[in-house]
Amino acid sequence: MASLSSAAVTAPSFAAVRAPSRAVPRRASSSFTVRASLSKVAGTAAVAVAASALLAGGAMAQEVLLGANGGVLVFEPSEFSVKAGETITFKNNAGFPHNVVFDDDEVPSGVEASKISQEEYLNAPGETYSVTLTVPGTYGFYCEPHQGAGMVGKITVN
Repeated sequence: MASLSSAAVTAPSFAAVRAPSRAVPRRASSSFTVRASLSKVAGTAAVAVAASALLAGGAMAQEVLLGANGGVLVFEPSEFSVKAGETITFKNNAGFPHNVVFDDDEVPSGVEASKISQEEYLNAPGETYSVTLTVPGTYGFYCEPHQGAGMVGKITVN
């Protein structure tokens, strides 16, 4: 993890703002810089914020486009790996409607494909479906209306 030991923030100066009854000295510059050393407290806070984001719904491991930018009916990427517990987000991109169906015969033993599938169509641009896979193994999936066109994919969960 990268560490941060100091920071500088530049903000506009409020020297031009005056109280009506007394003058405020003007600075030559129209902005000022605040420098601060980020100590153990700031580092701890950064770690806490990152941990909270991970716990608040799983880490987003992978975004998969439904339909390539050029309009080809594919998942992009079609094959990838994630860690168990990471979230995969499928996003409508081109050539929709699409869905994401996990094949009963191509999921690890004990996983119910229907519970992790999005069988209803995603009809709007940018519409998403997210799934978190927790059982290690290989998962085969496809888009029902475009499977014959080759819109199939494979996820390896480590």
